[in-house]
Amino acid sequence: MTPTITIIMATYNRAHLIQETLHSIQQQTFFDWECLIIDDGGTDTTQEVITPILEKDNRMQFLKRPDSYQKGLPGSRNYGLDVAQGEYIIFFDDDDIVHPDNLQISLAILKTNNVDFCHYQKQSFGNKVPDYEFCEPKLKQFLNISHLYEIVTHKIGLASCTILWNKKCFETIRFKEELLYAEEWECYSRIIAEGFEGLSIQNVLYYNRKHPNSNTGEFYSNNPIRKKSKSEATVYIVSNLIEKNLLTDNLMRFFVQFSLNYKDYFLFEHILGLTKFQRLKKIRWIVFFTLLPVKLYVHRFVKQLKKNMLIDIIAGA
Repeated sequence: MTPTITIIMATYNRAHLIQETLHSIQQQTFFDWECLIIDDGGTDTTQEVITPILEKDNRMQFLKRPDSYQKGLPGSRNYGLDVAQGEYIIFFDDDDIVHPDNLQISLAILKTNNVDFCHYQKQSFGNKVPDYEFCEPKLKQFLNISHLYEIVTHKIGLASCTILWNKKCFETIRFKEELLYAEEWECYSRIIAEGFEGLSIQNVLYYNRKHPNSNTGEFYSNNPIRKKSKSEATVYIVSNLIEKNLLTDNLMRFFVQFSLNYKDYFLFEHILGLTKFQRLKKIRWIVFFTLLPVKLYVHRFVKQLKKNMLIDIIAGA
């Protein structure tokens, strides 16, 4: 029978962690799922380690990413999307832990409210997995294209493994396989820009493991490959927004300020080159970008000055 939900899990040399992740999936209170474990060319003992699990649970499959898909997380996920049988899609990482009610709650929210996706919250952990909280779903907010600014600017964090999607969201959309970081930011922004709608709930249903070898850990350690990918993802997002006539001044202001940290990749120049602004408007953005470091410095200085004055007042009271 065709499963209701397809779980797509890309894996690469995580033999020491993946068993715990798979066990948390097996503990789901919703049973009608398939889990596609997509090996991205790993060289460790992952397949041997998980073979006993695969032999006992035929809902799990271990698949090798074909060479027709680029090496990396996006290519592995795209392969998973192309072979998925479920009506709904969810992505889990190979080093994290899933709340037992994740699939049950997410699917109920999605179906009951007739939306395209359900977004839930995640919680980071180190070595010890946090205790699960079991409670009724708490609606947080409705999400659609009107929230595009908040989603693009990360005020609403649509992380890679915090959403159950209706498969139709990916009918014409795939991850950019050349991206090695921020691929979900770019991809999910396109889904929202297409007009798909969802609900966000307050419940924590996913636990992401924090360690320096994760993509996120490498990015915040200024790994040049991850940082370059974030810059490239930004260019893709801006290009799509321009194509759909969704690049507002507020979004442009965000991207210009964001590009200050990517001068080595000439991000601002790339963004400005994509726009179809008149010459005068382009000059205004160039002036804004040029003066922005001074404005930010003055803002931080005034903020610290006010903080110091408040400390002095409290100390003298």
